[in-house]
Amino acid sequence: MAPTAPLAIGLVYDCKEDHLAAGLAPHEVMEFDSRETIDGLAADLAALGHRIARVGGGLELARRLAAGERWDLVFNIAEGVSGRSREAQVPAICELFAQPYTFSDPLTCALTLDKPLAKRVVRDHGLPTPPFAVIERAEDAAAIDLEPPLFVKPAAEGSSKGIDARSKVERREDLAATAAEMLATFRQPLLVETFLPGRELTVGVAGTGDGARVIAVMEILFVGGEDREAYTALNKGDWERRMSYALLDGEPLGARAREVALGAYRALGCRDLARIDLRCDAAGEPHFLEANVLPGLNPRSGDLPILSRLAGHTHAELLGRIVAAARERWGI
Repeated sequence: MAPTAPLAIGLVYDCKEDHLAAGLAPHEVMEFDSRETIDGLAADLAALGHRIARVGGGLELARRLAAGERWDLVFNIAEGVSGRSREAQVPAICELFAQPYTFSDPLTCALTLDKPLAKRVVRDHGLPTPPFAVIERAEDAAAIDLEPPLFVKPAAEGSSKGIDARSKVERREDLAATAAEMLATFRQPLLVETFLPGRELTVGVAGTGDGARVIAVMEILFVGGEDREAYTALNKGDWERRMSYALLDGEPLGARAREVALGAYRALGCRDLARIDLRCDAAGEPHFLEANVLPGLNPRSGDLPILSRLAGHTHAELLGRIVAAARERWGI
């Protein structure tokens, strides 16, 4: 098959509206994609010449693969409904049935969803990341020896889920109460980090291994609302009023951010495309926060599409880059 030949693509996703209709609560579907995102992906992939089949989530994918259906490529944005390794479920199903798919493999998807584990890998590769600890029970807070202010968030969530005004803890004596509240809400361990007061950055990286390249470095700027110290779920939801975005071109911070992000991307084994989130310390050094290996791709509001748009690329071109990277890996 020629490299530019159209592909039969199975689009695999967890639709927010479908899960709400099935009875999940709004906070349980924060990470899932809206119908707007799914429609935009299908339309732009079709505009590239590909034949698109809307599959749905992991269970439907497993049913169809077990029935013998196959595609040249599965385009996977499914987050999974539950479990610590939920983002690894669709890649694992695809590998079980020898079905080529986009983005990272099950190991990397599980690793990067667990923020403390991802930070350990990045730290062991000599890359900067804020000092951190893990709280599994509220009483663990007493043993935390990090200097405040601290930043607390669920260890295995995305889309800024669980990041709000209570995440920044100014006094060590308040940590136990904050931890108890968040443990009760999210029923999972918490990541506690030293709060970094510097600039917030996100970096788009495309490709695999030695062939991975940075698309651009984007600074996230807080311009409205009261939450101006963290990229909270509230800020993301009201991004047009509260946020502004700008590419870092021609300054030393941008070059260093590229170096840290690309190093983290490769250390974690990311493939095809990912978004690496960084934040600077008081001295201006960018530190790794987390890797988003199934990055939000809403054509209007997704951070990576915004970054790509500022860099002069259309949404269809961004998707084409993902497909090209995946088909090169799979030889299709």
